[in-house]
Amino acid sequence: MNQYDVMILAYIAVISIAAVCVTVHDKEAAKRKQARRVPEATLMLIAAMFGSFAMFVTMKLIRHKTKHLKFMVGIPILMLLHIILIAVYVFAIR
Repeated sequence: MNQYDVMILAYIAVISIAAVCVTVHDKEAAKRKQARRVPEATLMLIAAMFGSFAMFVTMKLIRHKTKHLKFMVGIPILMLLHIILIAVYVFAIR
């Protein structure tokens, strides 16, 4: 494992933790009916930045946004894209 692999794994770990925290925060804000919620575009952006796996699992576990087609279809599509990008990196670039 080279230094780039470690940096990539560290980035994915940090963005995954952020995805979980932001998703849980938005769920709590929704339960409290607070006006300041996390915009859906922000949630999707974090998912697109390789937080899709952690966000999807978190959403399923805490039952947040599971009735929103944008999330239940969009995030798995991002997950598939991320798998492809990782495979390209592992098998073609590295």
